[in-house]
Amino acid sequence: MSCLACCCASATCGLCSSVASGISRKSARIAYCGLFGASLVVSWILRETAAPLLEKFSWINTSDSYTKEWYQQQAVLRVSFGNFLFFAIYALVMIGVKDQNDRRDSWHHGGWPVKMIVWFLLVVLMFFVPNEIISVYGILSKFGAGAFLLVQVVLLLDATHNWNDSWVEKDERKWYVALLVISIVCYIATYAFSGVLFMWFNPSGHDCGLNVFFIVMTMILAFVFAIVALHPAVNGSLLPASVISVYCAYVCYTGLSSEPHDYVCNGLNRSKAVTASTLILGMLTTVLSVLYSALRAGSSTTFLSPPSSPRAGGKEALLEDPEDGKKNGEAEARPVSYSYSFFHIIFALASMYAAMLLSGWTDSSESASLIDVGWTSVWVKICTGWVTAALYIWTLIAPLILPDREFY
Repeated sequence: MSCLACCCASATCGLCSSVASGISRKSARIAYCGLFGASLVVSWILRETAAPLLEKFSWINTSDSYTKEWYQQQAVLRVSFGNFLFFAIYALVMIGVKDQNDRRDSWHHGGWPVKMIVWFLLVVLMFFVPNEIISVYGILSKFGAGAFLLVQVVLLLDATHNWNDSWVEKDERKWYVALLVISIVCYIATYAFSGVLFMWFNPSGHDCGLNVFFIVMTMILAFVFAIVALHPAVNGSLLPASVISVYCAYVCYTGLSSEPHDYVCNGLNRSKAVTASTLILGMLTTVLSVLYSALRAGSSTTFLSPPSSPRAGGKEALLEDPEDGKKNGEAEARPVSYSYSFFHIIFALASMYAAMLLSGWTDSSESASLIDVGWTSVWVKICTGWVTAALYIWTLIAPLILPDREFY
């Protein structure tokens, strides 16, 4: 197994290096996503196969009480730590890059063979780090993962407001009708889905008051969103309220579905003997969601546009890099269109979030064969939904509370 893990890791690194020379300015951001995705694949492979190998490392195997699940968490955390350091170092190096004539601009877009080597060495080096340091990183990762979830929430709020504003600006009857229809559909979906959650997570014959509280709170928040958004004193709209309601219902579902497999109120009845196909499907979903969130956040002008950047209305593709204007011999200092430093911070936080998913939020009470299961995961997701609700309501009432400030 350990030989297989080493071969897979080497093959992944070799594949990344082979395409590094073909990465252009336009494909730089997707290349970072590819590197991040490779780290998730390596984490998963080592999570499943590296436990016997780690037991042979005397600086890791310092106690006879360590279980297989503990070694699996160590493999995930150590790969994540190396990945986190790679992006965190780049975030520090890129602080203050304002125009394309800055030498560090080429460091951000080029030098991929060197980047692959540095990334690989950092990951390998983490397997020689004492357990105490990894334990501290595991604790900090819970906060970093929470910060990444918060970024997702802000992106969702920004996207829904932009969606609503773009259709309202068209000032045509058909777009207003479309807004109303989509809003009604979203609200119907929210309450219908909440009804399904009652059937799944409140089985008859059991006292499931906590689950009922979570579901009812979600339904109440959805109603409050509509009331606040439609209040005459608030410059709100029903579309963002309905979309946020659906999102909160979805987050409630993911939180409840993460309850321990043996919890009587978990109607999904997760089996501890998870099949290989279930693991693959769960991992694929995790990889795609984390990659999209990191890419979307890393490309968002809401977060990334520096003061000198022409932020207004640039509708660019997610995978394209607009830094294409610098030709050979061009002396004009064109400003960068997004903050390179914050771009790498997003991926550093995403590394922590992925580590928490693959290690079950370092919750030792659950089998490591189950992805993203445990009470820590439940509360993190439920609290994420509540924070989403609070932030959305704040976006509506903030102009009333702070009338002298400008909000975008």
